[in-house]
Amino acid sequence: MTDTDKKPSLRRARWLAGLSAGALLLLPTGAHAETLQGALAKAYENNPTLTAARAGQRANDENVPIQKSYGLPDIGTQASYDENLILPGNSFNSPARSLSAGAQLTVPLYQGGAVRNALRAAKYRVEAGQADLRATEASVFSQVVGAYMDVIRDQAIVQLNQKNVAVLRTNLQATSDRFEIGDLTRTDVAQSEARLALAEGDLRTAEANLIASREGYIRLVGEAPVDLQPPPPLPNLPATAEDAVTVALTSNPDIESANELVNASKADIGTAKSSRAPKVSAIVNGGYNNYLGSLNSGVPGVSVTQETSSAAAGVQVTLPIFTGGRRSAQVRQAQSRSSQAIEQYIEVERGVIAQTRGAYAAWQANERIIAATRQAVSANALSLEGVRAENSVGTRSILDILNAEQEYLNTQVQLVSAQRNSYVAAFSVLAAMGKAEARDLGLDGGALYDPEVNYKRVKGELWDWADDPAPQQVANDTRAVPAANAGVPEGPPSLSPQ
Repeated sequence: MTDTDKKPSLRRARWLAGLSAGALLLLPTGAHAETLQGALAKAYENNPTLTAARAGQRANDENVPIQKSYGLPDIGTQASYDENLILPGNSFNSPARSLSAGAQLTVPLYQGGAVRNALRAAKYRVEAGQADLRATEASVFSQVVGAYMDVIRDQAIVQLNQKNVAVLRTNLQATSDRFEIGDLTRTDVAQSEARLALAEGDLRTAEANLIASREGYIRLVGEAPVDLQPPPPLPNLPATAEDAVTVALTSNPDIESANELVNASKADIGTAKSSRAPKVSAIVNGGYNNYLGSLNSGVPGVSVTQETSSAAAGVQVTLPIFTGGRRSAQVRQAQSRSSQAIEQYIEVERGVIAQTRGAYAAWQANERIIAATRQAVSANALSLEGVRAENSVGTRSILDILNAEQEYLNTQVQLVSAQRNSYVAAFSVLAAMGKAEARDLGLDGGALYDPEVNYKRVKGELWDWADDPAPQQVANDTRAVPAANAGVPEGPPSLSPQ
């Protein structure tokens, strides 16, 4: 990010520390522990989707000075040197060589509103692009939150499966010991062996999912996930779906972008209509010729002037009379595209409303799933304890214990999955409301990127040699990041299955 891309940032309100009661458990903070805010800050600086979108917006900014230039004076020069290798046989005074130079100044006086409307359209599209950049930020952040929570969830699932495998190994050993003394049958041992084999397969699947989640995190953030800390509670979540929709209709960047494109399309109609208006320009030109002593009069002893110069000034008026219907077709085309932009605005608005309501419903549903699954986890824990006790007195079989253990594991996995889904859905609600951008999240790591800085820098630039430095890579590649593995940290899972 260059200096022109930055401005001193006003620090936004920080996310609240801590977690909602009973929802998530904290891991001990390690020397290299990563927080969700830290991951978002790294993605903000290094995610190639985001850095590419910023470059695209800077290119969009240039349409304003480009359109403005069509209403400004144009100065051009030309020079040529000619060497006549073969002179006409009937010409007695043709020069053997000549040097000529000329210059012309053209000043547009009236363009029928073409420049004004094209400039307005370009400015509207800059504003639409800035809104699109905000939408890209929110989209990338939503993906990072999802990847962050995927890693935490899959770590918890691997830990749960590891614990389940250890328990089943203990069960198998105990079953084998009881079989040796004749207390159980070979069927009981076979059932324990089969359940352990299935559990080991489930563990391998969970480890593969964890590796995939970590690689997804690396793709988005640019670094490997190390000791991810539980995320903080999300601020300013709406009380109802309609509250969320109300905010989204005024703050969602997709709606803002679509609205600006409607305004731009209306200005395009004015640009198309201007093609039927007269164009008036003032023109001043001058020329100079030097025959370099090669021009003669054809009469011995009579010399002629070897240099000539000229200058002229005037006004040029161009008035289109008939173009075979092209002008009206261009106007109708612009009107149809404006109608298209209006309908696309409605489509975007509908999509935002549906997205907001859907995300809110998913969040609320997962909150209820969490509450219900917590009860199921507690009930299955008691059930497993009771089945084991009943087995010790001979009223329950080994298969009953194995089934109870599997049910207990399943509900624990369902709980951590619901916790992940709830957090991601809640963040999606904020994103739909237009409240999940860098300016809302209080990211650490320096000044926030402000697209307005570049726009203000280039919109009035008149110098034809004001190039930017050669393009450089901004986002870091991940070739040097080691491949992800399925190792999990010591201690309790980040997402609590209790």
